[in-house]
Formats: sequence, C-alpha cells, structure tokens
Amino acid sequence: MTLRGIFVPLITPFTDAGPVDESSLRKVAESVLSAGAAGLVALGTTGEPATLTPAERATVVATCRDFGVPLLVGVGGNSTAACAAEVAALPAGTVAMVVVPPYTRPGEAGVIAHFRAVAASARVPIVVYHVPYRTGQPLSTAALLEIAAMPGVAGIKLSDGAVSAATVALLAAAPPDFAVLGGDDAVIAPLLALGAHGGILASAHVATAGYAALHTAWRDGDVATARALGGRLAALSEALFAEPNPAVIKAVLHARGQIASPAVRLPLLPASAAARDRALELLGRIEPTL
Repeated sequence: MTLRGIFVPLITPFTDAGPVDESSLRKVAESVLSAGAAGLVALGTTGEPATLTPAERATVVATCRDFGVPLLVGVGGNSTAACAAEVAALPAGTVAMVVVPPYTRPGEAGVIAHFRAVAASARVPIVVYHVPYRTGQPLSTAALLEIAAMPGVAGIKLSDGAVSAATVALLAAAPPDFAVLGGDDAVIAPLLALGAHGGILASAHVATAGYAALHTAWRDGDVATARALGGRLAALSEALFAEPNPAVIKAVLHARGQIASPAVRLPLLPASAAARDRALELLGRIEPTL
C-alpha cells in the first residue's frame, strides 16, 4: 500500500437521536475521495473512537473498506497485549495506526518494546501515531528511528507540535520506504516542504482539494503556489481546531448539508456558533481560489 498524499481521519457522524449515521459517513467519505484525498482513516481521534461500542467501530471500518482505497484504522491503548490482539484482528488490506501508549508514560525503552511486540503479531502494516501532547510520552529521534527500522512498521503520523531540528533529523535519516505523514494540520506546509510524504489531516474534511493541491505543489517544487496556499490553509486549520476536535468540523459539515447532525458525544460538547461561523467564513474565502 502506498502511503503518500492526504489522508482524511474521518469523523463518525451521529444522528440527533444518538446512533452512528452510516449514510452521512458514506457521504463524507465519497466527498473527500472525489476531491483528491489519497485514502481514509477510520477510528482516529477525530472519529471519537473511545465513545463507540465494538459494534459501532466494526460498522465504521466496514463502511470505509467499501471504498477500496488505502485505509488506516486507529488502534491502541496502554496495554501491549490488548493492542497486539486488536491489531492482529484487523482485516487484510488495512493498515494499523497505533498510538504510542498513552498516560502510562513507559519511557522510550518501553515504547520501543511495545511496538516490537505489536509488530511481531501483526498481519498488516503499522503506522506509528506519535502525539506526545496527548500521550504524555516524548520520543527522541533515535527512538523513532529504531521503531522505523522494525519489520512491519511502514510509517508514522507525526504530531509532535512545531517543526523543529528533530523533525529535520527524522526526515533526513528515516528509511527510504518509511512514510512520514504530518498530523498537525496548521504546520503541514513546512513539513511537506521538508520532504514529508503527506498528511493525516482532519481539516481536509473541508477544502480537501486545497490540501491535495498543497501536497502536489510541494512535491513538484511549485514553491510560490505552495507558500500562498499553505498560509490560507493554516488559518483555516486553526479555525477548525479553535474548539475541541471534531466539534467545529462537524458543525461546518452540518452547516453545509454534508452530515445530518453536528452531534458529538460526551465528554465533547457541540461547537459554538462563533467558532462555526469563523471557520465557514475562512472556508468561503479559500474555495473560490481552488
């Protein structure tokens, strides 16, 4: 499976009454794929997986598999045995997006041992999800490169904040077949400029064509286009993340008639009207230029 381009970590739409809205999920997936997304992510943070029942999670994955495109499935937790079992149960043809064990803070050696054990039992490729501001576990470049060299580990969703010297070092030293996918939406442009292979971007639920064009522009060396487009999309990303994700994204999609309800599940709360309207305003400025 080629892990290049823009992947959209899909929201899980709900009806006003509460259940998963499979029809709206299909509609969103069709929309982003037709606008240039390279693939989908099911059960990422944006999909509110912690609030879903096992049956609902299975429904989301099955729905996304129907499209026949590259599909990453979010898994993980702070039990290595449970994570390994979850990865081993994934259907063939998918990729496991495995988060660094959260909350426990096992240290770098523990994280390396965790991924070695998970990869050893996996039947599908693994993409590491490194998001220290959520997990509480930082990792050095050396630790990330050790994980990248493991058989079965195909890439990383890099969500460690601002682009830094460590980012440059990772991109310079990563194995040639190891995909670095940016996961911090507002700084995806500089990460692509440094040679990242793509992004896993919740913001690409909207202006999908713009994020796809941004990837293409940096890939092809069209610096002028990439700089201008990157600036506009960064502002949009900041607006979409002004309140806890995915509340604003769901509000925008609902306002545009793409999902039947903007509902989120507790502990998340619906987006404010002000946040929704600001994101819609910025989106309205960007779309005519795409």
